[in-house]
Amino acid sequence: MRRNAEILGVIAAGGVVGAEARYGLGLLIPDADVPWATLLVNATGCLLIGVLMVVLLELTAPHRLLRPFLGIGVLGGFTTFSAYAAETFGLLDDGRTALALAYLVATPITALAIAWVGTALARNVISRRRGGH
Repeated sequence: MRRNAEILGVIAAGGVVGAEARYGLGLLIPDADVPWATLLVNATGCLLIGVLMVVLLELTAPHRLLRPFLGIGVLGGFTTFSAYAAETFGLLDDGRTALALAYLVATPITALAIAWVGTALARNVISRRRGGH
């Protein structure tokens, strides 16, 4: 029971950090007809998740709470797929069906592709540093 409480605690703490970072980034990106801020946040978060998982699983022997803190907490709080869903419905409500459908399809494809890119980049960097080309 104590172990679960520790994990939930670090996830919650990381979630606060990630959500605050997302909010700050959202303030820097002006509102537009297309929800660019959410798309950028989700793509950035997925890139970082790809990099993080390679670093934590292939390069280091991290503390058992680091992956839940960073991967689920910080990056889970940073990415915002609930906003993506709400914005998709908002576009539909505004009668912008084509944009809503494009956003609906493009976001998960972008997220998966950019997570793969982050993983590939991290593995490439690690390989080069280890002497493999």
